[in-house]
Amino acid sequence: MSLKPSPIEAIPAETERVARAAFPRGTTITRLRDGFTELYRDEDFASLYPRRGQPGLAPWRLALVTVFQFLEHLSDRQAADAVRSRIDWKYALGLELTDPGFHFSVLTEFRDRLLKAEAEHLLLDRMLAHFKARGLLKARGRQRTDSTHVLAAVRDLRLLELTTETLRATLNELAVAAPEWLGEVAQPEWFERYARRAEDWRLPGGSRPKREAYAQQVGADGVRLLAALDEPSAPPAAGQVPTLPLLRQVLWTYFDRGADGTLRWRDGAELPPVGERIQTPYDPEMHYSTKRGMEWSGYKVHVTETCEATAVNLITHVETRPAMEPDMNALASIHARLAQRELLPDEHFVDSGYVNAELLVSSQRDHGVSLQGPVRGLSAKAVKAEQGYDLPHFAIDWAREQVTCPQGHVSVGWSTKSDTAGQTRIHVRFGRADCGSCEARPSCTTSKAARRTLFFHPREQYEALNAARARMHDPEWKQRYRVRAGVEGTLSQGVRAFGMRRSRYIGMAKTGLQQVLAAVGINTARVVAWLDDRPKRAATRISRFARLNPRGT
Repeated sequence: MSLKPSPIEAIPAETERVARAAFPRGTTITRLRDGFTELYRDEDFASLYPRRGQPGLAPWRLALVTVFQFLEHLSDRQAADAVRSRIDWKYALGLELTDPGFHFSVLTEFRDRLLKAEAEHLLLDRMLAHFKARGLLKARGRQRTDSTHVLAAVRDLRLLELTTETLRATLNELAVAAPEWLGEVAQPEWFERYARRAEDWRLPGGSRPKREAYAQQVGADGVRLLAALDEPSAPPAAGQVPTLPLLRQVLWTYFDRGADGTLRWRDGAELPPVGERIQTPYDPEMHYSTKRGMEWSGYKVHVTETCEATAVNLITHVETRPAMEPDMNALASIHARLAQRELLPDEHFVDSGYVNAELLVSSQRDHGVSLQGPVRGLSAKAVKAEQGYDLPHFAIDWAREQVTCPQGHVSVGWSTKSDTAGQTRIHVRFGRADCGSCEARPSCTTSKAARRTLFFHPREQYEALNAARARMHDPEWKQRYRVRAGVEGTLSQGVRAFGMRRSRYIGMAKTGLQQVLAAVGINTARVVAWLDDRPKRAATRISRFARLNPRGT
């Protein structure tokens, strides 16, 4: 399908007449068309289509249908039916009432084009550009970010299921790529073990030896298959099946091969961290993770929105990342994307998971963004006033590269090192003679070493971290920081009305596109409500009984 850009035509007269009669006050969809006639144009999608070939459906219409689909949380079939049957959809799309619509598979093809062109954010980018032109969105204000978990579309597999299903998935792919060769290689008992899904028949239970014996049998079958694939007689197509690298990874992860060729099922202590293992061969990008007692297998989505007191709150960026990745790893990417859209804030309100010394400095230095969020507290000794000496009790002379302890002793060593995470830290040592004879040593350190040592950030990061700690005790800052809590409402809206917490698709790229489209739907609902001057922000609901509490709620 090629693209032949054409201007957006006026709404057919009969369609407009019927829509006005049916919806005198309009709907969210008709109001979007009235307020933003050219929200999307064919030219916006020129890079997604070839120049030659049979003309396809107008991409601006497909983009709007996709927005409406996620606005109302519809499947592809339901969205295609709505194009044929809904008056307000025909109004917004500029279609005749008798227009038959299109096959639902066209929506899948349109999303595939977005993914192949790495244009997952295109619909959100164009929408934000129009909102910015209308004055609904401005840069250098306040924004906030938080994350929530996303459940994958496929089931997490237990260890025995995982090894069995990975081998079974590889055999199924080989049966398509090289059926004759596989028929010669496959052992008769393989058809009994791997013809059905592992969940469709009872795996060995009971004692651990039985489970280990079964697992080792599966591992031996996998090793035998890999050995056959390494033979010169194996067809080239057999070595190119997508699941083959996953089979090698699973066998390497869960089995140890001895010098005599025998396999041993690895003990749990020998396995890599669970976040680094695959959970299923059908979606190798999903991972297990846990956060504050919540366990899930899937992904993590980061949502950033504006939070101005006198403007509509709009989502400016959505980013889907691996589930086990810390929140702070996403912050640099979020700022880079906001910079591309020219929508960087002056103040960015986040929780403690997004804040560390390096990000406090780099956000301000690279983008002029003041990162607002709590930081990790000091050690117990520093909290217990006058009962111990921690880093704030020491005076640092950055110019001379010296540190003076509370007792007046000056350090004798200053060096720069890297910690376990590869971050630069300053290592300071005090003299053995000074520390060994010091009367305050019990209040300074409990280490068995003869002298006190300190590790701290380089100067710029150290000062930024101390400033962030100091403002956490400022009542005015605490009041301003309360604005961050509003993003919880956005996540709640996305989860309950737009299905953000459950992936429709397999793979992180498709899941990420789904999250972006959900954000587009949220923005659509909010902007239309704002333009219609409906209540901007509902107050927190309090039950009738709670209102009777004389001490307040």
